[in-house]
Amino acid sequence: MNAEHPADPRDSARQTEDPPLRQLWPDDPGLAQALDLLRDSFAYMDGRIDPPSSLHAIDLPRFQDISRQSEIWAVGIPPHAMMILTPRTDRLYLGKFCIAPGQRGQGLARRMVDLARTRAQELGLPVIELQTRVELTENHRAFGALGFVETARTAHAGYDRATSITMQMPVSPA
Repeated sequence: MNAEHPADPRDSARQTEDPPLRQLWPDDPGLAQALDLLRDSFAYMDGRIDPPSSLHAIDLPRFQDISRQSEIWAVGIPPHAMMILTPRTDRLYLGKFCIAPGQRGQGLARRMVDLARTRAQELGLPVIELQTRVELTENHRAFGALGFVETARTAHAGYDRATSITMQMPVSPA
């Protein structure tokens, strides 16, 4: 900024950074808020997917245990987007991925998948993998648009039909 080019009042809005992605730890108050976000975001699946979501079995103590074994990442305080990253032998599993309805369409999904890609590279894992339910066709399209491709269909125990779709995204070495 100088006298010849006065500051545009819109510049401060343009320069505002996106809220950072942050890892949530067992004692982080944001963890309970992230669990509430998950419950709210997954509620539309009730009665739509069969079997019901495993989220119903997760209370705060269990979520704290998950945060000790996996990486829970969130955007915002309180969180308005979150995901769980779990390193496995040959891949990074991306689970419980959600964005609050009012926050969709702002590039958060891409930012979060980019972080998952970075974490996979740092861990030396060649693939990011996720699962989505067969019934949730809108999720298949959204994950496809982010670069994931279907690699398998599997059935939950006791089912004689596919109930989940496995999708993967290759990760380039760091």
